[in-house]
Amino acid sequence: MKDYIVRATAAEGQIRAFAITSRELVETARQDHNTSPVATAALGRLLSAGAMMGVMMKGEKDVLTLQIRCNGPIGGLTVTADSHGNVKGFVENPDVMLPPNAKGKLDVGGALDLGFLSVIKDLGLKEPYVGQTELKTGEIAEDLTYYFANSEQVPSSVGLGVLMEKDNTVRQAGGFIIQLMPFVEDSVVDRLEKKLSSVDSVTSYLDRGFTPEQLLEEFLGEFGLEILDKLDTRFHCDCSREKVEKALISVGKKELNDMVQEGKPVEVKCHFCNTPYVFDMEELKNLIRRSK
Repeated sequence: MKDYIVRATAAEGQIRAFAITSRELVETARQDHNTSPVATAALGRLLSAGAMMGVMMKGEKDVLTLQIRCNGPIGGLTVTADSHGNVKGFVENPDVMLPPNAKGKLDVGGALDLGFLSVIKDLGLKEPYVGQTELKTGEIAEDLTYYFANSEQVPSSVGLGVLMEKDNTVRQAGGFIIQLMPFVEDSVVDRLEKKLSSVDSVTSYLDRGFTPEQLLEEFLGEFGLEILDKLDTRFHCDCSREKVEKALISVGKKELNDMVQEGKPVEVKCHFCNTPYVFDMEELKNLIRRSK
């Protein structure tokens, strides 16, 4: 199934919802960063959430960044998404290995442990919007549910999941975000809470062949679900040699001269996709001439 996101409403606009299937983009991230299973699960969850939160933004050039800084062995994660369904990300320690948790699942909570989740929205204004909350469980979906309630005052339910094959490739990945509008009726809230308390894990539905539309129909069908649109999503990094050159120039002449003095080509890897960019002596000298 090709990766995509659906946007929907229910209960005559009192509920808005998003769902994603993201196996391909999470597998691309796994291959680019050679992540361990638990790192793949953590990054895959945050990528899925980032893609859905990215398409919540209105502006053509709006950019969302989700950043986790934590005490656990994974070190931290960063995901960036735009309003067109493009998303990219990386983990600080892609090699982290942990035994399964008490439920026999990949221990994402243990990999993250305590820390902070920051949500940064660059909406083209003078200063970006920054919201930050503590990690409550490290399981990411619960932490984002807490973020929406406390930083944006939007009661939400977030479900995220990544299921791995025995060969450590990605079998399923996806998620949903269901949010209540300010004018929601108490009766709708009660019915929705009761419904969501009985749902299974996201990956169990995806592994049974559920599409994002069917996922939302399972949760919100009784509320009069209306699918608004469908949007392709992908792991996409917009790095380029030109951008890396600008980054190298920005470090200053002294550092560039030190690189030349070492007499070896310099390799710079993109954080987000691991693409290597190699600069030989002549190219470094040219960057020195271009720097201030």
